[in-house]
Amino acid sequence: MTPQHKKGAQQSLAPFSVTTDRFSFKEGDEIIVRLLAGSTPFTGFMLQAREVGGSSPLGSFTVTSGEAQLLTCNGLPNSAVSHTSNSPKSSIQGIWRAPTSGNLNSIQFSASFVKDYSTFWVGVRSSPVTYNIAAAPPANSTSVTSTASSSSKVSNSSTGCGSTTVCFSQPLNCDPGVNPDCYFLSAMTSPGDTAIKLEMTGPSDGYIAIGFSDDQRMGNDDIYICGRDSGGLIQLQHAFSTGRKIPEILPLGNVSDVKSSVNNSIISCSFTTRNPISTQRSGGSSSLYYLMIVHGPSNNGIISIHTGTFISDTKVDISSPQVVTSEKEPPIIKAHGSLMLIAWMTTGSLGMIIARYLKGVAKGKHYFGKDVWFLVHVFLMTLTVAATIIAFILAFSEVGGWSGGAHPVLGCIVMILALFQPIGAMFRCGPQHHWRFIFNWSHALNAVAIKGLAVAAIFTGLSYFSTSEDSWLLKVMGGFVGWEATMYILLEFHMRWKRNDHAESASESTRMELVLLVLFFLGNIAFLVALLVGIGSS
Repeated sequence: MTPQHKKGAQQSLAPFSVTTDRFSFKEGDEIIVRLLAGSTPFTGFMLQAREVGGSSPLGSFTVTSGEAQLLTCNGLPNSAVSHTSNSPKSSIQGIWRAPTSGNLNSIQFSASFVKDYSTFWVGVRSSPVTYNIAAAPPANSTSVTSTASSSSKVSNSSTGCGSTTVCFSQPLNCDPGVNPDCYFLSAMTSPGDTAIKLEMTGPSDGYIAIGFSDDQRMGNDDIYICGRDSGGLIQLQHAFSTGRKIPEILPLGNVSDVKSSVNNSIISCSFTTRNPISTQRSGGSSSLYYLMIVHGPSNNGIISIHTGTFISDTKVDISSPQVVTSEKEPPIIKAHGSLMLIAWMTTGSLGMIIARYLKGVAKGKHYFGKDVWFLVHVFLMTLTVAATIIAFILAFSEVGGWSGGAHPVLGCIVMILALFQPIGAMFRCGPQHHWRFIFNWSHALNAVAIKGLAVAAIFTGLSYFSTSEDSWLLKVMGGFVGWEATMYILLEFHMRWKRNDHAESASESTRMELVLLVLFFLGNIAFLVALLVGIGSS
């Protein structure tokens, strides 16, 4: 199993590992074997099962990935697995089947890894797998393809939460067996045993991960990642986070009973670990940790920045069964959300309505040489832009970086477009200029674009605050948007009817416009207060 590369094998510790889903077997059992890379991928590999201390291959393998092929060694078909190309690989999975007869003994899986032509390691071994005629039935498969439901689906459940297990979920107290939008972490220990049984599940197109931390920020965290590898299979990885960077992948270590599944984009993993929890790279001694659940996309087996994060509000002793609650949003983030909501659902909406539908109100009255409607419009939109700027600064000052996901992207676009409005207005041409229509159209279209993007940003932002299982904040926001749309339709209908019906007096028209404005304002305030209360209590 030594590559014929005219170089000697590396003598240093390999940055790769060989893991199994069990530590005992009997005749005919199947064991899932994984070859895992750390921070550096491997390009070539070879894998065999051998008796502990032996040099001859045993059993047979099956593979599902196009990156692996079966070989005949010592005249035994399918007794080894190797690569099909020199493409970078982060993980390879094979299923080994034990012989059905013969004198069996404990085995180890031995692998060679090639990083590049002159850099390779030979004899990288798994933990021993003990031959035991009374071994438990084979564990279910630890991986499935991304396009199929798993027959080895992890049975995540909230049963036992608070009595036998530590449970942390978002929304609070959700049951992953019932709610497909439930992000769930459970931990269970046994007295006198260092083993921790961990389960995680949640909807994601790439990965979910759980972490143990000394604080409520990313960095110096012990992490387990359950996500898709480069072949679309679900794999479990052990990692260490050093901040706002991709975590450093570690050897899986002393982990057993690994099961994983994906079903309708719900990713699940369960496993037992005897690795000590370490929030310092060299080791740690604390027994209290903040719990984290994150999820996000992945690309070719490499995780990208997470798009959702849930953190416990206090440190937790995972040996003490309890139901853990989420971290409350910081007051600055609540202020950010409140200001954006007021800006683009109240002051901004009123300013836009007055400019389009209420120019006839207080007609003929001027202050500082300007129409009243114009002064009110400028005042409201100035408040809107000012509130947006303040909210924008608050968010970045609190987070201290780019948080990922659609929300900050939408927020930045809204901020940029909002600044264009007053700048463009300051340099507009006169009302009678023949190019004035360009400003009128661009100003109006930009306002509509800002409004639409702001509503989308508010929906994505409220999802961070919505902690209840029924997501009532998002439903209220939906009602808010529906109310505004209804009032816009009524005002537009009235304006067009007024243009075509000259019999209506100016006073009657103004009265109707004021009634619609008051009605809009009262409904707007009702929805606004409900959402502000929800943000404040999140």
